[in-house]
Amino acid sequence: MRLFTSILAVSLLASAAGAQTDYDLLLKGGHVIDPKNHLSAERDVAIRDGRIAAIEEHIDAARALKTVELHGLLVTPGLIDIHVHAYASTGEKASYAGDESVWPDDFTLRSGVTTVADAGSSGARNFADFKEHIIDRSKTRVLAFLNIVGAGMRGPKYENNLADMVPETAAEVAKRYPGLIVGIKTAHYAGPEWIPVENAVKAGTLANIPVMVDFGTNHKERPLEVLLTQKLRPGDIYTHCYSGLRDELLPDGKVNPGMIEGRKRGVIFDVGHGGGSFVWRIAVPAIEQGFRPDSISTDLHITSMNSGMKTMLNVMSKFLALGVSVDEVIADSTWHPAREIHHEELGNLSVGSPADVSVLRVERGDFGFTDTYGARMNGKQKFECELTIKGGKVEYDLNGISRTDWKKLPKDYTATGDRRWDGLNPARKTH
Repeated sequence: MRLFTSILAVSLLASAAGAQTDYDLLLKGGHVIDPKNHLSAERDVAIRDGRIAAIEEHIDAARALKTVELHGLLVTPGLIDIHVHAYASTGEKASYAGDESVWPDDFTLRSGVTTVADAGSSGARNFADFKEHIIDRSKTRVLAFLNIVGAGMRGPKYENNLADMVPETAAEVAKRYPGLIVGIKTAHYAGPEWIPVENAVKAGTLANIPVMVDFGTNHKERPLEVLLTQKLRPGDIYTHCYSGLRDELLPDGKVNPGMIEGRKRGVIFDVGHGGGSFVWRIAVPAIEQGFRPDSISTDLHITSMNSGMKTMLNVMSKFLALGVSVDEVIADSTWHPAREIHHEELGNLSVGSPADVSVLRVERGDFGFTDTYGARMNGKQKFECELTIKGGKVEYDLNGISRTDWKKLPKDYTATGDRRWDGLNPARKTH
């Protein structure tokens, strides 16, 4: 009898141990919004080995090494911001390949952003340096649009140099880094010629990647309607779509017909808020007329982060104030940008996909949101990030919801996590 009891006890212990190792991390009871899979419901999400392992109505907490209770919170794919400036390592003054850019990990994970695309800070001649000093050293997944200007986004002296906009060179570098360089960028050009756009499109065609256009100075010789209906290809991206700087809204208050026709052709419209490219007097009537963005992005840099833009969550919250639903805003910040940059393994919570997850709270109250000219709109909702998981590991935890109360730990506790789920405070290996 004793032998039988001992065998039974060992069997039960082994069974329990096996159950505990089914999953590294279990996110339990949150409202999952996964636009790719048309899911918006309460679900449990299990993670193992850095990937989504299961999404079910109920998963036993005993099967996970770590369980985090998320009742009342949103669980979404990791947010994707496809317009940032992150080439901060050179120290060059007044340059987006330098001091105008920000270090990505300082501004992403705390906002639920797990993937960014740098929007043209580097060009063919300095992309390798950007990769070595920023991309390869960041927890955030940093992708890039390569500037058609070989010198990158370093100010008017460089960005107005038509001779440095060589499509073959840009395409060659882009093909050297497939999947990492996700597109070609043209921006800030002050002249009336179409050469920057035409050469960017040539490079994009040679490398089979999209083009993102910041249309620069407005000129009658190159109207927005021609850009969107003749110059760009389906899948190319017009950013700063609510800037009001390039006739996005006509004097009669109507959305430029070129934007409507461009969308019909398959041109993508991205927010690219930035320090000067989002205005309520443009966004409100455009959205009232049904012209919503395809993707929400920040144009994060040292000016925008402290002015009207602030964070990805702040920009997303502005669209709640504009009457866009929570589910639609999440889609514009996850699955839609993932498709635009041809990274469809991201922006979703499908089983087997990378376990990049944002846990968000929708706060309700009286809030104010400002545009790039300092005009305010009031809103009743805003997003707050509670937890960010990148590659299956907790990388940001605002209120410690993944942590154990200190009173329940040993008197001499040190690091409390496990490397299988904790990217912040994992205990050291002792063997």
